[in-house]
Amino acid sequence: MIVEDHVGPWLQSQGPFFCPPLPVRIFPFFRDMAKIAMNTGEVLERSPVLPLLRDVGIRAGEMGFDSYAVGGIVRDLLLRRATLDADVVIEGDGIAFASRFSAERNATLTRYDRFMTATLVLPDGSKVDVATARKEVYERPAALPLVRPGSIRDDLFRRDFTINTLAVCLNPDRFGEMIDLFQGRDDIRKGSIRILHEKSFIDDPTRIFRAVRFERRFGFTMEDATERRAREAVSAGLMQKLSGYRIASELRLISKEEDPGSVVKRLEGLDVLSFLAGKGKGHKEVRQLLRRLEDGERAV
Repeated sequence: MIVEDHVGPWLQSQGPFFCPPLPVRIFPFFRDMAKIAMNTGEVLERSPVLPLLRDVGIRAGEMGFDSYAVGGIVRDLLLRRATLDADVVIEGDGIAFASRFSAERNATLTRYDRFMTATLVLPDGSKVDVATARKEVYERPAALPLVRPGSIRDDLFRRDFTINTLAVCLNPDRFGEMIDLFQGRDDIRKGSIRILHEKSFIDDPTRIFRAVRFERRFGFTMEDATERRAREAVSAGLMQKLSGYRIASELRLISKEEDPGSVVKRLEGLDVLSFLAGKGKGHKEVRQLLRRLEDGERAV
């Protein structure tokens, strides 16, 4: 069964770049995996996060909130990749939910009130990132966003690429319903990295690093318009607006990839490395990380 709810006017209000009017597509993801063409049922059945996700949905429902597994966990299940961590979005008060859930699970809680997010580390070492469903506003290019509460639709639209816009409801009465607003499943099938709107790399140039990491990790490719926007952002000097701390964070993530050298080579092809070399002159960690990556070192 596919349920369609036309949301064209809302999408049009968000901008025309990659958001033509299209239906919300809701799939019975967890409840009837056999009906999903990518056949992820076996992956889910052996996934250790399933009991945790069910518990999240029960607790959120008791608090009057809707809860969703979002982004990477859904993407990786569709790609049949194992994952021990979960990203959860709460339509309601994500911090309040995280506080209660962490207390019940004896988890370590770290709150980031400015961004309405929290991280829970459970006794077994697994991690749950919890966020209030929110909207983001960027006051200037490459700035950290201002956030305010929003809906699950708002939260999905603020994401980096369509492959990370899939959400699965966790509440018991809707457990397993997948929301696909931006054709994320189609792009996963095609192996395509696609931004949601034309200002995506202007708002956050670090998305260029992530696009390349996902290309190399999954064997995907940036679609033509997305790569063109990435090159335009680099040519416009937007990388120079990023702090050394944010660049170092991205380089650390690259060093953890299976083949960091291929990521570096692709970034060189996008003219990103020439900028990074200049940034490294004034930032010790960036300089050290670049040297290690260029030497082919991988973080353990």
